[in-house]
Amino acid sequence: MAGAPIDRIPLHTILLPALGIVTYLLIGKIALEPLAIVVGLVLLGNVVAAVHHAEVVALRVGEPFGSIVLALAVTIIEVGLIVSLMLTGEPNPGILRDAVHAVVMMVVHGLSGLCIVVAALRQREVEFRLEGANAFLAVLIPMAVLVLVLPNHVVSAPGPYYSPLQLGFVAVACLVLLIAFLFIQTTWHRDYFLPVGAAPEIEHIRPTARFALASLGLLIPALVSVVLLAKALAPAIGAGIGALGAPIALVGVVIAAIVLLPECASALRAAAGNRLQSSINLSLGSAVATIGLSVPVIAAVSEWQHYPLALGISAGDTVLMTLGFGVAIVTYGTGRTTLLAGIVHLVLLATWVFTIFAP
Repeated sequence: MAGAPIDRIPLHTILLPALGIVTYLLIGKIALEPLAIVVGLVLLGNVVAAVHHAEVVALRVGEPFGSIVLALAVTIIEVGLIVSLMLTGEPNPGILRDAVHAVVMMVVHGLSGLCIVVAALRQREVEFRLEGANAFLAVLIPMAVLVLVLPNHVVSAPGPYYSPLQLGFVAVACLVLLIAFLFIQTTWHRDYFLPVGAAPEIEHIRPTARFALASLGLLIPALVSVVLLAKALAPAIGAGIGALGAPIALVGVVIAAIVLLPECASALRAAAGNRLQSSINLSLGSAVATIGLSVPVIAAVSEWQHYPLALGISAGDTVLMTLGFGVAIVTYGTGRTTLLAGIVHLVLLATWVFTIFAP
């Protein structure tokens, strides 16, 4: 969308949600068969459509509210995918853990690393707002530790599990951290999250109120279609990973990849336009919103359905995540970054992916 006024709604973003809802009503759940590939493509198309409509609204409201809109849309998609797999797929107690862990690693290293590389190739040394980046990390690190690390070190429940009381407390803590962060981001310190050196054409691509309202209305059926198609594909996803002999943790990676792929395009466009702060808002904001919203919702569903949630990650994953946050603190510690930092983050992402298949 960057570089041209928004004066029409793409036809595919209207047709795909309708196609997705009709497909679910006609077909229902799908096993591992060729039809699952077609439905999977329709699902991805609906994710793209949902993010497009969220992006139009985001451009209308401006930063930092735009990044919040995109992050919330992505989080709704992820929650819908996880709940659908929980309620209709094979039992997988680690599904929330694997999805949250995958989002954290793919955002902190993959998306952020790519954005830094793209921006650095154009600008060599890229500027961003130190206060904004540090605010994201100040909330993201405690959230990740509470959800993914602390369960291994409490004694009320064995293994990587929280007791119901502990799970409820952590869910509320994540929600409180998210609300506090959004308050800071949108009111008291909004300037911390505004782009540095924004491209002059940004004001010319702001959509009209009429198109923004239309996209807001179309966003709802797109999100509904994503959730319904995820429910339909739940058996096929589990069966496909089992047929490949891949680790069950790959389910979380698939969920994270589905929800982050469209947002990746928005973040990379911002980085290419010398707006690395917008890329940081999108990438790190997605991780913060994912934990802050998905953990309370999934925790409530797990209690309602008596579905156990294994949250603690392994010792090796804990070491890699700790290393990753340490590198992120260095990367975002000066308000400037270079190509080297982006490459380091991408190497850490590759290391994490490698250890999934070779633990």
